Amino acid sequence: MMYTPFEIQETLNMFTVDKLDIRTITMGISLIDCVGQTGASTAEKVYEKIVGRAKRLLSTGREIERELGIPIINKRISVTPISLITEPFSLSERIEVAHALDRAAKEVGVDFLGGYSALIPKGQTPGETIFLNSIPEALGSTDKLCGSVNIGSSKAGINMDGVATMGRIIKELAARTADTQALGCAKLVVFANAVEDNPFMAGAFHGVGEPDTVIHVGVSGPGVVKNAIEKMKGAPLQDLAEEIKKIAFKITRLGQLVANEAARKLQVSPGILDLSLAPTPAVGDSVARILEEMGLEHTGAPGTTAALAMLNDAVKKGGLMASSQVGGLSGAFIPVTEDEGMVQAVQKGALTLEKLEAMTCVCSVGLDMIAIPGDVTAETLSGIIADEAAIGVINNKTTAVRLLPVPGAKPGDWAEYGGLLGGAPVMDVNRFSCHDFIKRGGRIPAPVHSFKN
Repeated sequence: MMYTPFEIQETLNMFTVDKLDIRTITMGISLIDCVGQTGASTAEKVYEKIVGRAKRLLSTGREIERELGIPIINKRISVTPISLITEPFSLSERIEVAHALDRAAKEVGVDFLGGYSALIPKGQTPGETIFLNSIPEALGSTDKLCGSVNIGSSKAGINMDGVATMGRIIKELAARTADTQALGCAKLVVFANAVEDNPFMAGAFHGVGEPDTVIHVGVSGPGVVKNAIEKMKGAPLQDLAEEIKKIAFKITRLGQLVANEAARKLQVSPGILDLSLAPTPAVGDSVARILEEMGLEHTGAPGTTAALAMLNDAVKKGGLMASSQVGGLSGAFIPVTEDEGMVQAVQKGALTLEKLEAMTCVCSVGLDMIAIPGDVTAETLSGIIADEAAIGVINNKTTAVRLLPVPGAKPGDWAEYGGLLGGAPVMDVNRFSCHDFIKRGGRIPAPVHSFKN
């Protein structure tokens, strides 16, 4: 195949100007065969298996970067939900396993390890309750470990006892990491309809239906999409959608190339390719700026949800055209602290928590990386989680909540996390009480459209 000078220059610009990158190669590792008689023996088996499987992950990623000239930003690991392999253990034994996971991540040099997770959409066992209570100490006393809890699904409904528990857990984790403005909460996601092959943190875990070891790849490129539609001033929206689809196709093919190379070099099963527009705090790498390029004064203005819906759909269509391995979350992410355009929209007063919630009806995940006042009650956190879960369960999509209640902070204060996590103003929260609603507990039944058999 011959490439034109324009195509070569276009590809170079994607990397050098538009900040296109492979956001992550994530190795999924099953730990089902690591269950021991005690927490200590399980921790030892977990450590040995992860180090054995992932010892070449970092060097292989760097090798692919050199050979293909494609930046790979993060190398990560996801593992079997730890609640499944620690069911009979005490809280202290689970912490021992958590520390073994953290040590393994440091030993192989990855950025993060995800999977300190539980799946409780319909209810929880006594062992899972102990596991949930271990989360603040597990994530608060480790550096690389990330966790998630799936509290609802379109098939099961919403586990409101789990929702109530997670409001309390987030508060405890925020208090444990108060000296870093609740940074520990950036490592914890509460899901509805969680997917088992998501390569992005903090919500990645290795589902029980996955092979023993697998490589997933996450591709990103908000700057490429923005640059493409900058050249289409005044064009009809269907033309913008078509252009976004073409860009998504090209990006996905690039990701597929990296995924194939990584799987071949590491001699593991190829997994999914997740094409997600995941912003960073860098100027020119923002999902909010794409929406504004479509004609919005600021993200959050009327029309924002419609623009985001079109963007998300076009990205998915382009990805599906390019690869049969597309999976994970695939679409547009709307974290606040990690997107300089979102941050400015909040500062201008254009973007509120309620508008973000509306946007999550059509984006790929949910309320993400939002700093809120530390005096928000656990019940209010649970109410926000329940609202977001309802959007996912009723609309048969993944939704998630990653909130950071910053101890001592009030609306308008600045919360800074650094690196790819960025920083943003603390956003205000509706303070009217949902205490009695959350206190009812129980389960919100599955929606009527869940009955497929």
